[in-house]
Amino acid sequence: MTTGATLTSTSASPTARQVWTRARGIALAVVVLLAGAVAIAVIRSDARHGELDPRSADPNGSRAVAELLADRGVDTRVVTTLDEAAAATGPDTTLLVANPDLLTPSQQTRLHHAFTDSDGRTVLVASGSASIERLAPGVTADPATSLDSTLAPNCALPAARRAGTADTGGLRYTTTHLGADKCYPSERLATLLRIPDTHGDGDTVALGAPDILLNDRLDQQGNASLALQLLGSRPHLVWYLPSLSDTSATGADDQRGFLDLLPSGWLWGTLQLFIAAALAALWRARRLGPLVPEKLPVAIRASETTEGHARLYRKADARDRAADALRSTTRTRLAPLTGVPVTQAHTPEALLPALSAHLHSDGQDLHALLFGPPPRDDAALIALADRLDALEREVRRP
Repeated sequence: MTTGATLTSTSASPTARQVWTRARGIALAVVVLLAGAVAIAVIRSDARHGELDPRSADPNGSRAVAELLADRGVDTRVVTTLDEAAAATGPDTTLLVANPDLLTPSQQTRLHHAFTDSDGRTVLVASGSASIERLAPGVTADPATSLDSTLAPNCALPAARRAGTADTGGLRYTTTHLGADKCYPSERLATLLRIPDTHGDGDTVALGAPDILLNDRLDQQGNASLALQLLGSRPHLVWYLPSLSDTSATGADDQRGFLDLLPSGWLWGTLQLFIAAALAALWRARRLGPLVPEKLPVAIRASETTEGHARLYRKADARDRAADALRSTTRTRLAPLTGVPVTQAHTPEALLPALSAHLHSDGQDLHALLFGPPPRDDAALIALADRLDALEREVRRP
């Protein structure tokens, strides 16, 4: 019997080549996903570089409109903190707020107090529901955006009538102000809203989309005319670019958790990784249901089968099943040698008395050897195999 020796001489641990063969598909999928995520991040970062920045000549920058305003005597100053923006408000100043949704609630409230009754103009660019109700009380952003980009003015505002059609389609607004100018409607909701101050000559303009300010869209439709009229009504233009790093007037209620600081793209990326992991698990578990017996095209040597079983038992740490296999095989071979039918080979009451009479040995030792408990460790399993071999040799000895 060679099974015991096989258990000690054959290693069931997978080799590095086997590990790589099994894992290379998943590793390749992970590499492709990471490469795609990096490529998308690079493309998006390039696309958003200098967005709505009057110093940027990128397609999404706004340097062209700043240059045109400078030719008409309007100076443009860029500020990046709330303190600078609040201090710059005045009757001869237009304050443009790019992406107001980046401001925290307390920053929005402070900014609104700063430009209210300043007799200047405030232009809110693409102010969503997170900011419009604080910066322009009485105005609400509709959840659905405009389906059309180019819209007609359809209002009495002189600047809009002179400009004509423009690319204002984006966020849509409703207001409770009776004297507001509701321009460039999309399905009866305005994408450009002008709200005059109740006291003084100032006003607030809510612009649903930044398209009329971008370099690559300025020469289309009436975008340039509308932009110059909205931003050139005062001699000074303060261009406020909010930043997440600005901590001005940040209160305890504005503290954000870790998940709040993650861009939405990373959350989608994480979801994609989970989906990819689920698909990989399904791929690896492609054998569903019970195994189906199949005739092999070639003959397999008994020693190879024994070695394969030994590897499986060792990998699963199944010493109990290995011991049962060794004892069952030994009992099956010993029964004919002692005159016991094979059908009763696994019955202690039939096998042990015949075996004791044949060997003239203690039946208790034979019971522990052939029907005893499973071995505690690998060394005990090897000792069991050696004792079973010795017992069979002794029975076969003439």
